[in-house]
Formats: sequence, structure tokens, C-alpha cells
Amino acid sequence: MRYRIAVSSAVGVVVLGLLGVVAGPGWDPVPLTESIDVETSDTRIGGVQDAVPEGTYEVTTRLVTVPLAGSEVEALISEPVGAPEGRAAVVFVHGAGTGQYRDAFVDHGHALASAGIVTMVPNKRLESYTVRSRDYAAMANDYLRSVELLRDWPGVDPDRVGVYGESEGGWIVPVMAADNPSVSFSVLVATAVVPPRQQAAFAVDSYLRSTGVPAEILRAIPRFVGMNFPGGGFEYGRFDVTPFQQRMRQPALIVYGTGDAAMPTVQGALQLIDDLGTAGNESWTVRYYEGANHGIRVDGDLVPEFTRDLISWVQGLPGTAQADPRVAGAEPYQRFVAAPVDRPRWYAEGDLIVAALGATAAALALGPIIWVVRRLRGRRERTLAEGVTGPLVTMAAGCVLTFVLLVVYLFVVANLAQNYRTSTVVVQGGWLLIRVLGIATVVAGSVLVFRVLDGRRTNGVPAALTTSGEWTLAGSVGGSVALLVQLAYWGVFPAFA
Repeated sequence: MRYRIAVSSAVGVVVLGLLGVVAGPGWDPVPLTESIDVETSDTRIGGVQDAVPEGTYEVTTRLVTVPLAGSEVEALISEPVGAPEGRAAVVFVHGAGTGQYRDAFVDHGHALASAGIVTMVPNKRLESYTVRSRDYAAMANDYLRSVELLRDWPGVDPDRVGVYGESEGGWIVPVMAADNPSVSFSVLVATAVVPPRQQAAFAVDSYLRSTGVPAEILRAIPRFVGMNFPGGGFEYGRFDVTPFQQRMRQPALIVYGTGDAAMPTVQGALQLIDDLGTAGNESWTVRYYEGANHGIRVDGDLVPEFTRDLISWVQGLPGTAQADPRVAGAEPYQRFVAAPVDRPRWYAEGDLIVAALGATAAALALGPIIWVVRRLRGRRERTLAEGVTGPLVTMAAGCVLTFVLLVVYLFVVANLAQNYRTSTVVVQGGWLLIRVLGIATVVAGSVLVFRVLDGRRTNGVPAALTTSGEWTLAGSVGGSVALLVQLAYWGVFPAFA
């Protein structure tokens, strides 16, 4: 009996492991072989004449209302007190999130204004911006209203108004700037250059590798990121910014932090240089800041060399547009290419996964519901044959507990990864616990199968003694098998026992 259980359990684990592998898609990112030549570690901007440093002027702020198509937003304008007429100006374009002037670009706006540059941080228009839906072209039109307002602002030279986009803003700024002379320069900070789904897969891979997760977790990246999510939406995940970047003719400052694991810091700069070249635009400058994160911060503080260089570059235009050094700062490192993400097969799309989980939950709940109803009615006769209840309950409960632990594990690991932390106990120990529990569940299933078969063969006793027992057995076994297949898809079972 023990030998049969051991062999059948091993076969079951291997079959489930192989099922997880062949279910597809796999994940095998391509190493990046290209590199970018950093000319010097000194990030200072060349070609600057008589730059006005940060802190030269006192700063005054004013709230204004920006009219949009069918709506309006508030914006904060920061101005240098006593600066000469003909000032340069910058409109800030938010990254992902709610994007309010109270929270975003506060340090940037004050620093630039204190050096004589007028800044404007408009609130993001939120009524059409959700997790599932966002329109980068429409957002670009909204931000262009702020550009037009700032071009008419007293003391501002309308031919010296540019835009600054960070993170998600890097998909919006090129739309604003393409074939648009009213945007006189562009600053692209931590920009992805690839479609959002590709960037998301790249970021998740980078974060998870930094925590040392097992290969099976990495294999799940395209299965999650590449799927059509439950309920639809997320079409913006396929937005391709390349055609817009190839029509940008303004000077562009391209900035990355070398501590930013979310963005393709080498590929992004190379792609932007290539796309600007398609537009016949050689007016680009690239800067890398040592250890800086996604927002060009170190230990929460904006890198002072970054604001210094940004001020110098904006003030010095057009002389700084092609000034040497073109590429400067710390040496960036990017291990893999941010590439297109494979789609899961039809049976693993979001709606079907949710439907399958719902049906599985209903099937597994059937037995406990029947048990409660029978007890309430005072019926206590046996519904399952002797020796069947134990492994059946163990198998069903093991499936549920394994799935719950997997979800908890993924959330904990994601939190570690986002905070650039790792823990061998959590990452490796947690995964081992999930696998052991999953295998134990398969063993319980094998015990159940042989109890049912032996009962029929030796005693002629069916596993279910009543109709209620038949429903309980069918629901628990069907739900457990379905959940085991789901766990196999997400890599819980090794391909070889």
C-alpha cells in the first residue's frame, strides 16, 4: 500500500509539474548585448554661459485654473522674484498615480524657480484615468493646455517653454512634442520607451530576480502580465510611443538613475537616440546618476547634481542642445532586453481563470454546505465509506491552503522586491513550504484513490453511501483536481520529483 501511494504520488507530482511547463508561455529573456558609451563621470552640462545657480531668487507661487475639454484642473505656478524678462519655463507631466501638485515635483519646481525658470505643475485629470483605462493621446492634449497657458504667462519667453515627463509621463511627452513647435524642449526622466506591458514585465523580472525568487516564479511573469485581465480593459498596455519619438525635433535631455531597476536604462537611451535620429534630431543629452532611483533620488532626497544639471541645460539652450559631453555620469547596467511579452493560451486568459476559480470554490464548498445542512436537520448517518473522509478532507483543505499561501507569498515577495529587500527565509523557505504542502496534497489524493479502489474491490463498499455523499465526493474531488491544475500552472510542482 505504501509503495503504491509513493509511486502514484511521485507520478502525480511529475505530471502536474510537466503540465505547468507545457501550459506555456515560458520566460527566457534575452540578454542585452548593446552598451552605451559614457564619456565621463562628471555630469555637468557643457556649453553653458553664465548659468544662474539654484537659490539665486526667492520663489513665489500661485494657483491657477487650466481649462480642459469639458473639465478643468488646478495648477501650481512657481516664479522667481525679480528675475529678468524672457524666462524659460517648464510644465511637469506626472508619472503613474493621481498626480497632484501638492505632492509631485515640489522639490523640482522650487529648485528651478529659484534659478530663474518658471515652473508649472498641473493636477492630473482623473475622471478618465483609471487602472483599467487611460488614453495617453488625450492626456497629452490636456497637458498641452498647460503649455499654452504658460507660454502666455507674464515674463515667460513663449519660445522657451518645455515639458518634463517622468516615468509614465515618458509615454505622454513624446505625444505632446511630436511635430509641435510650441514645445521647445523635452526632459525625459526614467522613461521606458517600450509599451507598458513590456516595461511591466521587465520591471517585475528585475525586481523578482533581485530577491532571488525561484525560476518557477519568473516563469509566471508572462502568464500574468501578458494575459487579458478579468473584465477587460488595459488596452493602453500596448501603446507604442516609438512613432511619436521619431517625430520629436526639439532638444531632449534623457535622464536615468543607475539604481532604477524598473526601467531599461541602457536600452531606453539607445532607443531614444535612434528614434530622434529618425527625425533628423541630433540635439540630445544623456545623463546617468549613481545609485539614483526611479525619481532620481538617493535615500529619499533629490540628487543635487541632477537639479544643477537640469537648470544648466534648460538655461543654456540652444547652446546646450548638442554640447559635450553627450553621455555622462555613472556606468549603467541592464542585464536583459525589455522585449514583447508572450500571450498565455486561450485557457489561461483572465476571465477564464477567474471563472475556473469561482467554479472550483463552489465545488469545494459543496461538501461543507451539505454537512452543515444535514446537521441542522438532525441527520447524522454516515455518508462516506470508512477511511474516505480523512484523505478527502486533507486533500481539499491542502489544495485551498496551498493556494492561499501562494497568494500570500506572492504579495510578500512583491513587497520585498519593490523595497529592494530580500530574505532567504521568506523567499526560499516560503516557496519550499508551499511546494511541500502541494506535494502532501497530492499524496492525500493518492491515499484517497486507493481507499476508494480497495473498498470497492475487497468489500464491495462504494465510497459514497448516500446521494449526499456522492455530491460531497464529486465536489471535493472535482474542486481539488481543478485547483491542483491551477497550482501547477503557476509553478508550484517541480517537473521532476
